[in-house]
Amino acid sequence: MRIGVPKEIKSHEYRVGLTPGSVRELVHHGHQVIVERSAGDGIGCSDAAYRAVGAQVVDSAAEVFATADLVVKVKEPQPAEIARLREGQVLFTYLHLAPDADQTKALVESGVTAIAYETVTDSFGRLPLLAPMSEVAGRMAVQVGAHCLEKEQGGIGVLLGGVPGVAPGNVVVLGGGVVGTNAARMAAGLGARVVVLDKSLPRLAQIDEMFGGRVQTAYANLNALEQHVLDADLLIGAVLVPGAAAPRLVSRSQVAGMRNGSVVVDVAIDQGGCIETARPTTHAQPTYVEEGVVHYCVTNMPGAVARTSAFALNNATLPFVLALADKGWVGAVSEDPHLRAGLNVHRGQVTHAAVARDRGFQYVDAEVVLTKEQGS
Repeated sequence: MRIGVPKEIKSHEYRVGLTPGSVRELVHHGHQVIVERSAGDGIGCSDAAYRAVGAQVVDSAAEVFATADLVVKVKEPQPAEIARLREGQVLFTYLHLAPDADQTKALVESGVTAIAYETVTDSFGRLPLLAPMSEVAGRMAVQVGAHCLEKEQGGIGVLLGGVPGVAPGNVVVLGGGVVGTNAARMAAGLGARVVVLDKSLPRLAQIDEMFGGRVQTAYANLNALEQHVLDADLLIGAVLVPGAAAPRLVSRSQVAGMRNGSVVVDVAIDQGGCIETARPTTHAQPTYVEEGVVHYCVTNMPGAVARTSAFALNNATLPFVLALADKGWVGAVSEDPHLRAGLNVHRGQVTHAAVARDRGFQYVDAEVVLTKEQGS
């Protein structure tokens, strides 16, 4: 199979779909890999490194898209990239379609088969291709939040860990999943007072045991949510409904009730955000102030630590890329129900229930699609 790796063009996105190590594995399996020139520069992987493991390096994205049967990326395709997609081609990347009407419509119209990293599952019901970036984003949320609390960044001037005689900052984390747990770990490590809110009592019990009482837990009802949000120096949105738009848990009036100079980091912004005042930002302009509160809502947070993120992501995605290449997408998706959960769009049809619901498309079950493909 011909596998294409274009250079990412989203603002300040430096990750790459396949590292040289991943390319070597694919070439070893007998596949041809076409990499756009300088695609790996952002993570310190030169064109020479790709050539050394058997990749063909080409000068433009146009050549990659025109040649590849399978396109492997990191971030959702930008308009210029969608224009290059074609019917019968397979796209494997993060998509986050539920909050993105334009992208969903464009992918449907392109006729491409689009498989989303963020909805691929495993036998435990987890999201293995989202997890490594959730780990990065959760840890980064505290790092960037602490920076935004500094006065020159518009923050209130709170040091999260405090000092002897001065109380530490209050960090409130909405959601106890992978993002929330990693954010809590970083915040507690800095010495902050940390509260994690979630609606799953078993998960709250796990977090309590995990941190040995160093992190407070609270059941996420309306009263607790409002109480802790209003007391937060740093509020981290870490809520995820797989494949669907994130629920809005924090209202504008609650944000307005926070102290001026407090900080919101909405990691859920990829799925539309869980805080009413959140809107997408970029690494070029990562923050804005609304209701007196500094907001950091970058949609590709892990891109700031691109080398760590790219290698972590490849560790998770490579087995699925190999399956798609070795067996063809129909064979791989038919054989693996977890990869099948990643199928979002196929030949003008939306094949993920949450995306179809949130974007107003008719839902077509992936099993129906596969039956037609296998019979053709």
